[in-house]
Amino acid sequence: MNTPPTETGLRLVVRLVALLNLGYFGIEFAVALAIGSVSLFADSVDFLEDASVNFLIFSVLGWSMRYRARVGMALSGILLIPALATLWTAWDKFNVPVAPEPFPLTLTGAGACIINFSCAYMLARYRTLGGSLTRAAFLSARNDVLANIAIVAAGLVTAFLWRSGWPDLIVGLGIAAMNADAAREVWTAARAEHAAA
Repeated sequence: MNTPPTETGLRLVVRLVALLNLGYFGIEFAVALAIGSVSLFADSVDFLEDASVNFLIFSVLGWSMRYRARVGMALSGILLIPALATLWTAWDKFNVPVAPEPFPLTLTGAGACIINFSCAYMLARYRTLGGSLTRAAFLSARNDVLANIAIVAAGLVTAFLWRSGWPDLIVGLGIAAMNADAAREVWTAARAEHAAA
């Protein structure tokens, strides 16, 4: 028999998710810098943002719905940071789209996919328990799985079909767009919660 999700369970899950995201941020950021990948850079910044979001959720779970909704609105702004950082990095690549090394790109993207799928799976049963904050964490992890699949695809395309920086650049911009859309969803949910409180 399934037990209903509890706030204690949610606290344990968001702490674990935060630690996993923080750990993989370091790996992915180092690889992104080493091979000059826009998509891995975008995703690594997203890992750091996800770690921050989950540590924030861990800290404010006992607060009232009104205060959590306010934090959720602020969080929607934080969700835009990876998108803006990616656009900045992509701007440098537009003039000279040098292809990143496809094997490290594919392997690192696959590792990120495993981490994000695990996080999304853990957060799925709690996505309605903590209001807009937990919804933000779940949406971010879910979107990141899709982004990681695209990174793996970009690595394979670069290795076997088109030796160019464009597949990596296109995926990086797609990740930026997904982050912007997640920010919009969280803002909408947090505003609704604030009004209801």
